[in-house]
Amino acid sequence: MAVTLTSAEAALKSVYLGVVANQLNINANPLLAKIKQSSANIWGKDIVKLAPYGINGGIGAGTEDGALPTAASNKYVQFKTTLKNLYGKIEISDKAIRASENNAGAFVNLLNDEMEGLIKASSFNLGRMIYGDGTGLLATTTASFASGNYLEVSDTRNLIEGMVVDIFTSDVKNTNVSGYRITFVDRTQNFVYFNFPENLTLSPELALGANLYVQGSKGNEITGLEAIFGSQDLYGLSRTAYPWLTPHHNSSGTEISDIVLQDAIDALEDKAGSEVDFISCSKDVRKAYQTYLANYKRNIDVMELAGGFKAITFNGIPVVADRFIESGTAYLLSTKDFILHQLCDWQWLEGEDGRVIKQVAGYPTYNATLVKYADLICDRPIAQAKISNISATIASPYASIVSAISGVDTAVDTVATNTASIATNTATTATNTGTIATNTTP
Repeated sequence: MAVTLTSAEAALKSVYLGVVANQLNINANPLLAKIKQSSANIWGKDIVKLAPYGINGGIGAGTEDGALPTAASNKYVQFKTTLKNLYGKIEISDKAIRASENNAGAFVNLLNDEMEGLIKASSFNLGRMIYGDGTGLLATTTASFASGNYLEVSDTRNLIEGMVVDIFTSDVKNTNVSGYRITFVDRTQNFVYFNFPENLTLSPELALGANLYVQGSKGNEITGLEAIFGSQDLYGLSRTAYPWLTPHHNSSGTEISDIVLQDAIDALEDKAGSEVDFISCSKDVRKAYQTYLANYKRNIDVMELAGGFKAITFNGIPVVADRFIESGTAYLLSTKDFILHQLCDWQWLEGEDGRVIKQVAGYPTYNATLVKYADLICDRPIAQAKISNISATIASPYASIVSAISGVDTAVDTVATNTASIATNTATTATNTGTIATNTTP
């Protein structure tokens, strides 16, 4: 059977779409897999929903024949946010299609490769956005740039080879260095290499403090955890007017331990009756927690999560490390308070003729675009917690004992030295007395 664009379209719609949607919804990120997805509360291009806070006030105790409690209904506020536009695109050359038109197996392999690349890239992007602040910021330059092929940046956790990046200075896009692909990320020195033109020279130079974003994404990403834990207005509401929009945050700086985690959980239970069911942290925090458990000779329990992910646990709560979380940071979440509101699940972008594979105007290539319109809403920000400035190292639990023993040893040595000194002084005194006695003998 000859391969045609029509048969390729049918494969994308009937075979690949369901698989891709499942991969991106369940297998992209363990936190995303825990979050409910819903098409409710969609009004045009916006998500508009009522969020309850506090409790019903119509309660009380009274006398046998006294007045009943005054009715005081539930309190609600309106959350409003715009659906964010999430895209993923594949591209196949006309030559590749024609070369495999009489070999269905070869064409399937071609499509498989493209779809696997799309899933990998989209999974990376979704995972990054879940922990982002909605602005799309990837990193900030830490040195000026005038020429060459790499930039020095503050952090590389959000960057990966192949990504196409826009660069802004003071919210103004620098077109001279935007739209280029990352060719290599030096994660040791925080250098990011690009396919800049060989003789690229900027005048004036790109100043330090320039911001990097995924192409076209500045200010257009979903409302991630850092937006929820930030200080700006949330879902169209002022945090000053509604203090319960501000989550619990411990930034005092500490070593990770069961007590630190339990203190945060207790604070959430007291404030909001929260039930923490998911802990996500940076990799250095997970390593420190594993060291803590090992120091106290504790078993490290492991559980399997949806999507095939595995995690260590704290009191039955999964503790998941994620590359997109800032070093020294942990989030304690009640995932039932999160909903990814969506206009629809992942779909292929179709033209008026219903076609999903379209020729790129002026080029011998065809592309297809996967789309999803959605945003993340947390109904109860006050029921979530963040711990930051966590130490990457754990002190030995026996350090104080060793120090105490060392102190005792030092004291004993001092006493022994002093005793010997006294004995020496006594002997010297006796010698001197004998000499005096000899000298005074007639």
